[in-house]
Amino acid sequence: MALGVRKLSFALGAEITGLDLRRPMDAAAAAEVRRIWLDNLVVVIRDQDITPQQQVAFGRHFGPLDDHKSLPFYRLEGVPEIFLITNKLVNGKPSETKDTGRLWHSDHSFTTHPTMASALYCKEIPEVGGNTLFTNMYSAYDSLSDGLKKLLDGLEAVHDIRDYAPFRSRNAEQRAEMHRINPAVAQPVVRVHGETGRKALYVSEALTFRFVGMTEEESAGLLKFLWRRSVQPEFTYRHEWRPGDLLMWDNRCAMHMAPADYAPGQPRLMHRITILGTPCGRLYSEQSTVRAAA
Repeated sequence: MALGVRKLSFALGAEITGLDLRRPMDAAAAAEVRRIWLDNLVVVIRDQDITPQQQVAFGRHFGPLDDHKSLPFYRLEGVPEIFLITNKLVNGKPSETKDTGRLWHSDHSFTTHPTMASALYCKEIPEVGGNTLFTNMYSAYDSLSDGLKKLLDGLEAVHDIRDYAPFRSRNAEQRAEMHRINPAVAQPVVRVHGETGRKALYVSEALTFRFVGMTEEESAGLLKFLWRRSVQPEFTYRHEWRPGDLLMWDNRCAMHMAPADYAPGQPRLMHRITILGTPCGRLYSEQSTVRAAA
């Protein structure tokens, strides 16, 4: 099967044509999709009319899938591999996922098994907005001076979901339980991609708060510089969703964010599958955390 490829931006992103995911994808087609994805970091296959089971079957070509046990409330009933990202009610209750993703991040960087890839299938989208932005962390790293690269290589940073903005309103008991399930981890500031061998920055404004061995105050200036550098316009792509889009991105070398660029009353519903990755980082003991004096 010959697949077509159309670049979506100079920085990253490509549209793949010639696939109908209602039909099983053979190994050769899956290998070609993977090659295009590795080259472009983000790929979209448009105009798909697929079931949750067909989305799951697509994802399994690229690795084992998360069953989202830690967030059972947002699993699609009967298909635990599908995670609901929506501003609509879920089981009659407001969804916390409506406000997640407002800051730049890489999925599950706060764990020692970060997500390799995520794939969103667009079910409903607002009349205006509801976009997702992506940025190329290879390019962000490549743009740094040799001196700064030397400083960052081998440095670790602490990633912690408890300080993620949407969860700060939770009470102390809820945040303690979140920490029990997801303790802080130390991740490399520069991550080497397991398939391409390229180096990418691996820090985000959503989940990275300090460097190992430094206080938050000492870390703040350099982290803010890296965050700003990572999202320069020349490194980014803004995806304007259409219902039927299936979009997959590489969390090892791309960050993303979902801006609040649409009216609150407009529905937005995405089905996400999460493709598990290889171990990265290590558990970080709070006892060794160095904090600035109050």
